[in-house]
Amino acid sequence: MENKRFRSGMSAGDDIDSRIVMPSFKEEDADVEFSLRPRYLADYIGQKEVKESLAISIGAAKKRGEPLDHVLFYGPPGLGKTTLATVIANEEGVNIRTTSGPAISHAGDLAAILTNLNAGDVLFIDEIHRLNPVVEEVLYPAMEDFAVDIIVGKGPSARSIRLDLPRFTLIGATTKAGMLSSPLRDRFGIVHRLLPYETGDLVRIITRSASLPRVGAIIEPEGALEIARRSRGTPRIANRLLMRVRDYADMKNDGVISADCAREALDKMGIDPLGLDSVDRNLLLCMIEKFGGGPVGLDTLAASTGEESSTIEDVCEPYLLQMGFIARTPRGRVVTPLGCKHLGRTLPGMEQGGAEQQSFSL
Repeated sequence: MENKRFRSGMSAGDDIDSRIVMPSFKEEDADVEFSLRPRYLADYIGQKEVKESLAISIGAAKKRGEPLDHVLFYGPPGLGKTTLATVIANEEGVNIRTTSGPAISHAGDLAAILTNLNAGDVLFIDEIHRLNPVVEEVLYPAMEDFAVDIIVGKGPSARSIRLDLPRFTLIGATTKAGMLSSPLRDRFGIVHRLLPYETGDLVRIITRSASLPRVGAIIEPEGALEIARRSRGTPRIANRLLMRVRDYADMKNDGVISADCAREALDKMGIDPLGLDSVDRNLLLCMIEKFGGGPVGLDTLAASTGEESSTIEDVCEPYLLQMGFIARTPRGRVVTPLGCKHLGRTLPGMEQGGAEQQSFSL
């Protein structure tokens, strides 16, 4: 029977950005997130292989007295790409300039940023796959030859001037590595993929964050474990949930985050034991109740749930696919037996030996 405690919550028409389990950065996270970020590799928790590789690369570059080679981080949002860029700058003892692909709309904007860098500085470009192709062309000689070509004048009198740049390190971050052009991707000497975190690492992150003066929470090991289990393997979500559970504990449990306190707080927020919220569950229920578990096309699913197709594809599906609750087929999306079991549902026809599911794909 369905657990009705997790049915209520966000309606289909609510703003998707209000979801507490959104891995993307939100304005309300700004003060807290930057104060919780580790500054050096020794303080960075998780991503063991990436840390070990970066430690070797940074140590070798410092030993030679050279800037670190250009670095590309890719992976889902909220896993620490920006944090690692800051850690690299701190380990090298240099300044870091931060921008994003959509913010650099003209080649002149990038040229201005590059010419203001000092020797050894780190330039961090978030969402680098969204760079304008014209801007990207300016970046190629800057990465390879540490020079930038600027066009002065217009028409017949226009001429190209090459400006030498100090040797710097470009760190790019992207959530969609497949959208990077091959020429740009091939110019990064160090490429690392960030993976979702293990529950044990998230417990350590939550415990560390709770101990910082900015949070000041009293948390028990079982309470940290309960938050970690529902954090979708994402440190950003873990810290966000910690702040909300801390508020609940302050009002209901004398400021102590115990397992029961964390469980009650997260249940009231509509976040179930595996990290699904009401939007995720409504999507699964729609596929089960209206379409017999699928296959169902993306556009049909979007119209049935009231969500944008891009929201379903980019926000909801990745975690549901990771958990094995849905699957993509040539005919559309289907709910897996794991997804049905999580909601306590049975697909129509399964009692009679599993009749073939009807196709609703577009």
